[in-house]
Amino acid sequence: MAGVGEFDIIRDYFAGAPTGESVLLGIGDDCALLQPPAGSVLATSVDTLVAGRHFPEGTDAAKVASRSLRVNLSDLAAMGAAPLWFTLALTLPSADRKWLRGFSHGLLETAREYGISLVGGDTTAGPLSITVQVTGHAAKPLRRDGASVGDAVYVSGPLGAAAAALPVVERKRKVDAELQQAAEAAFYWPEPQLQLAQSIAPLATAAIDISDGLLADLGHICRASGVSATVDLESLPVAALARELAGESARELAATGGDDYQLCFTVPAAQVPELEQLNSGAVRIGTLVDAAGEPQVLTRWRGQSWSPKESGYQHF
Repeated sequence: MAGVGEFDIIRDYFAGAPTGESVLLGIGDDCALLQPPAGSVLATSVDTLVAGRHFPEGTDAAKVASRSLRVNLSDLAAMGAAPLWFTLALTLPSADRKWLRGFSHGLLETAREYGISLVGGDTTAGPLSITVQVTGHAAKPLRRDGASVGDAVYVSGPLGAAAAALPVVERKRKVDAELQQAAEAAFYWPEPQLQLAQSIAPLATAAIDISDGLLADLGHICRASGVSATVDLESLPVAALARELAGESARELAATGGDDYQLCFTVPAAQVPELEQLNSGAVRIGTLVDAAGEPQVLTRWRGQSWSPKESGYQHF
């Protein structure tokens, strides 16, 4: 990064980051000084996005920035937490000022949208990767291990759009300009379900965000809680974009495709009427049952047992 140093990058592109009252000392010192809200539990999560693995090489910097923060905010939503602070570690092949302007604009615009403060970070030279760590607070955290037999299984909204969009985003499939724009929106601007998470937190027993695919992520809840799940594929809310791009494969993408960042959560049967009164748009897709051995997700399609071709995203 010849000619542009770490402190130049901080001063020129990130020093104007928004801060809240809980930030006693933000960017510019050895550590940030932060004041947690009284009576809350802190929730923290970190994700790394690598060029060529999590987004195509040469992607517009603002898109990369927005996605980097949004997918981390989705982890806070999964815990029923409200955003407070985040840190950023950037590994850059070069300190390209045009790229940095676009990245900082996309990052800070997203931070303002969700009311989260950038409080520190690091930069170094190397292949492009972005690491974001987020911290939030929750009065009643949602965990994966609180579900019980008989709980209803819900998803917060339509599934399959991001998986269907991926070949378009990667330029492996050509579509018209309108579909290209819709595909990029689904992939680069996922909507973390923060408000919904706050509303369901008093009712839900477990939750997870759908990053690796519905069936894979619901499987994490099942294993953590020691239960199995039955899922009716006919009940899955399939995204309109998935139907348009994937046709007959859309439902399978809704079941197994990742990157939607909707929530999958469980609610006791007695709380279902109260949940329905929220008019949240969440859709019931199944029920938790006794594991009778190894916890698993049992899927049915038109009354018949169904097995997916893919089990979900694999990190390695």
